Amino acid sequence: MARKKSREVTEVNAGSMADIAFLLLIFFLVTTTIASDKGILNILPPKLDPNIPPPDIKKNERNIFNILINANDDLLVEGEYRRSPEGLDSEIKDFILNFGAPDEEALVLFNSLPASLQAQAQRRPESSDHPKEAVVSIKTDRGTSYELYLEVFDLAKKAYFEVYGERVGLGADEYRALTGNDEASKLLQDRGKEGIPMAISIAEPNKIGGN
Repeated sequence: MARKKSREVTEVNAGSMADIAFLLLIFFLVTTTIASDKGILNILPPKLDPNIPPPDIKKNERNIFNILINANDDLLVEGEYRRSPEGLDSEIKDFILNFGAPDEEALVLFNSLPASLQAQAQRRPESSDHPKEAVVSIKTDRGTSYELYLEVFDLAKKAYFEVYGERVGLGADEYRALTGNDEASKLLQDRGKEGIPMAISIAEPNKIGGN
């Protein structure tokens, strides 16, 4: 009786597959662009010495533009209730450009502004004395959403960037994009904000909302 021949098992060469997988991995590493999250580009004040009490800075209330955000994301802007921050940048810009009680130095600043900004400037006695005295105060509480806080903070910065940009013939986004890494862009940055500091105060949140 004839014996059956055993069927030989053909081995699969896995070496070439490993090479292909390795090449694909290199391809994706080379071609993939990884987004860089820069966060909030803001210069924080230096840490205070606990042995030295903070300076007692007295500020006239009309020189402070108050923005309060509660745990339900409702806003109280200069004592006025609202549900949305829409139009906040325009109001802040009006506050910055107010010359309610200008001193000699502020008058020099006003005369240095382009005609377009001079036309927007007002002299409301109940608002800021002049741009150097103007401070935008943002106060949240523990339950305020981070998204709304960032939106309000960005609108405040936008108001300043609009003023700075208009002084040097740029839009707000164009001025914001200036890096200051070269002499030309650094000069535009300095000319834009000369005499008008970006005074945005972030107050410590209330601990009444959230968990």
